[in-house]
Amino acid sequence: MFNKILIANRGEIALRIVRACQQMGIQSVVVHSDADRDSLPVKLADESVCIGPAKASASYLNHDAIISAAEITGAGAIHPGYGFLSENADFAERVERAGLIFIGPPSDCIRKMGDKVAAKQTMIAAGVPVVPGSKGALPDDDDEIERIADQVGYPVIIKAAGGGGGRGMRVVEDRAKLLSAVTMTKNEANTAFGNPVVYLERYLKKPRHIEIQVLADRFGNAIHLGERDCSMQRRHQKVIEEAPAPDITKEQREQIGQACVTACQQMGYVGAGTFEFLYEDGEFFFIEVNTRIQVEHPITELITGIDIVREQIRVGTGEVLSYQQSDIELIGHAFECRINAEHPFTSLPSPGVVSACHFPAGFGVRMDTHLYAGYRIPTSYDSLIGKLCIHDHSRDAALKKMQAALNELSIDGIQHNKALHQALFADENFGQGGTSIHYLSHWLENHDNHTTAK
Repeated sequence: MFNKILIANRGEIALRIVRACQQMGIQSVVVHSDADRDSLPVKLADESVCIGPAKASASYLNHDAIISAAEITGAGAIHPGYGFLSENADFAERVERAGLIFIGPPSDCIRKMGDKVAAKQTMIAAGVPVVPGSKGALPDDDDEIERIADQVGYPVIIKAAGGGGGRGMRVVEDRAKLLSAVTMTKNEANTAFGNPVVYLERYLKKPRHIEIQVLADRFGNAIHLGERDCSMQRRHQKVIEEAPAPDITKEQREQIGQACVTACQQMGYVGAGTFEFLYEDGEFFFIEVNTRIQVEHPITELITGIDIVREQIRVGTGEVLSYQQSDIELIGHAFECRINAEHPFTSLPSPGVVSACHFPAGFGVRMDTHLYAGYRIPTSYDSLIGKLCIHDHSRDAALKKMQAALNELSIDGIQHNKALHQALFADENFGQGGTSIHYLSHWLENHDNHTTAK
């Protein structure tokens, strides 16, 4: 175990990692941009290093500055958090070459999982169920593309091999629009990701988004920590997550969880990771592997009692997993509401100064946030400012506890999306559970989008 770790991130996840380091007796170094000079992670870390201006490309995405900061401060490992460089195989490889530890999977594993075609082929080999589609990249031959689509069945979705986060994909309803959609997606993929390769899958009309949390060490040990349901999303961005997923049986959980564990072992995965699936009519279909800590990891921590960030640091720095699969028990139910600095119904960003804030507390209530009164939310980054998480003995009890916690939450000086969460937690269909990934977009179309946050 190293005695000093550099945290190459910002906001609530940087603070989460700082606190984990403190509890483990590890010194923390936080790198930051000019815009984050007064942030809470910078204030609470043992050391901080300014690595550039507010623009992410000049700071949080600056490979040279981050690695230099680690070398200058004597940090033996770099924790990338989520976003930014967390799934950048080239950065991970540079960290490895510098003689430092990248707290995450090996760079070759990140590279393979970042290529959606290669990832899908890896999953097939490991017995993980995938969406029916092309066996690899679509060929250049138009007739062959049409034959593949006919075989899969319409509607289909064209996806960029280097895409992610909802980008680089296009739904095609019939044969007449197929070839033009392939061409447009290829061009967009080349521009956005520097990789024009695309593939084709069957388009599922009303799926849920369910993901499996895994942990793996360098010695071939791997476990899963159950599933999360992340179906409440818009524009492919998650809004509410819960664990475990409604209506998933223990048998289903063990079957899909074990398939993910097997895949981890076969590819030499190390660290925390998440296997994302679409789920429809009782079947799981693999989407991608997120080779990093997830935003929504706290709800899995709440139902398992396992500190995922602590365990990620342990295995990332060469220690053996603390747990076996037989140790894992899912207790109760948990929800997470992503609190964003944005209009609750239009999603327009709302940066500015937080004039006052009050966060709910109590048994089974957790607020992960870097906010404080007087903090200025920068304009340069993601709008996420906190995660309100609750845990209780049942889904109904957890739902009611979240309603009470949302009522207590107060953030003044900016707009935020509390009102959206309050409306959704009062929604009858969401209360029953099992809504699809399209539910929220349809819900917003049928509700008053001019409501403002309190």
